[in-house]
Amino acid sequence: MLNYIWLALIVLAALIGGFEGRVKEVVEGAVKGAETAVTLALGLVGIMALWLGLMRLAERAGLVQTISRALRPLLRRLFPDVPTDHPAMGSMVMNIAANMLGLNNAATPLGLRAMRDLETLNRHRGTASNAMCAFLVINTSSVQLIPVTAVAVLAANGSKNPSAIIGTAFLATLCSTAAGITAVKLLERLRIFRLAEAPASDSKSAAAEDQSGSDALVTSATGSLPRWGIPVLLLFTGCFLWFFLALTFPIQFGRGPIQETLEQNELIRAVNAISTLAIPFLVAFFPLYAALKRIAVYEEFVDGAKEGFNVALRIIPYLVAMLVAIGMFRGAGGVDLLTDVLRPVLNLVQFPPELVPLSLMRPLSGSGSIALFTDVVKQHGADDILSRMAATILGSTETTFYVIAIYFGSVGIQRTRHAVPAGLIADAAGIVASVAICRLVFG
Repeated sequence: MLNYIWLALIVLAALIGGFEGRVKEVVEGAVKGAETAVTLALGLVGIMALWLGLMRLAERAGLVQTISRALRPLLRRLFPDVPTDHPAMGSMVMNIAANMLGLNNAATPLGLRAMRDLETLNRHRGTASNAMCAFLVINTSSVQLIPVTAVAVLAANGSKNPSAIIGTAFLATLCSTAAGITAVKLLERLRIFRLAEAPASDSKSAAAEDQSGSDALVTSATGSLPRWGIPVLLLFTGCFLWFFLALTFPIQFGRGPIQETLEQNELIRAVNAISTLAIPFLVAFFPLYAALKRIAVYEEFVDGAKEGFNVALRIIPYLVAMLVAIGMFRGAGGVDLLTDVLRPVLNLVQFPPELVPLSLMRPLSGSGSIALFTDVVKQHGADDILSRMAATILGSTETTFYVIAIYFGSVGIQRTRHAVPAGLIADAAGIVASVAICRLVFG
């Protein structure tokens, strides 16, 4: 399906641009898309190295395995083809947790690591497995506890209560996740998306890789946590709890009545505190935990970080292909044309026409959708119901085509099977749910 979508974007961009007299914009969109793809990929090198190094420490210390075992009943239902003790389980858990907390810089590297782990179980090279499709759809519809970007834009534009959309975004993502999981499980049974039997040689090779991955997981922890290690970890965690309270209640904790205290309520300060402290906590906690288990943390971190550069290079061709097509379509005015075509139908179902450009752009471009969301906020005011609907849409959906390009591209997947339609179904459910929930909550 991705072949047809990509071809349609390219051809329609050329035709629409010609008829609308926007050929120059189409060319600029293609060039800018190619440049952006390389910039994004190279920009991932450092952050990929950081998080893959930390993941190596967490695996060696047995921390990832402990987390995956705690969630084993849920993961077994979502990913029945993945052994419960496989490294992919832990990688997926870490990625999903980062997405829920709004930690995009951490979620992407962890997701790429999870995709690489899933590839070791894939018996159809170049074709997405059922587990890969399910994991990608969960990423495009993942439950958001903290829609950081949407809250930040509302706050920057003078909203009296920017955190009001946290609850609506959470409910909308529950709807999008449920729709995405349902779609991916139903579509994988259709004959058009069903996997053929893998050749015997491929099955043996994949089985051998699976076994080696499981063996690496079982033997990853090199030592046990000493008795005095638990108080050390509790003390470390307690310090960050104090940091959180100090940021959330600055006056009570002696930080003084700073300007932000007067402008923000406790909930928005708590959201900001979690976003601020989550990454420093994880970056320090993983090495500390591994060191307490007598692991050579520096050497292991460096070994894990070496993977970052190779992964970033592998995804460049896939990003170039996708972002060039999207850039051309945007430059030709394709989004505006679709908005005009759909406007009469949307008026009948009482879907605000002002949100159509954002809804169409969201699966295609993160930066483009943020720009459109900001424009809605500036036009209607940060506390208008349309702005809150737009914020909920932004916080409860994902850039599906970007996620597909970067995740599948990292492991050379060309046949995406049902991942695209399932992801778009999840996006559509999140958009519809955002509008309906905001009407109920905000009137």
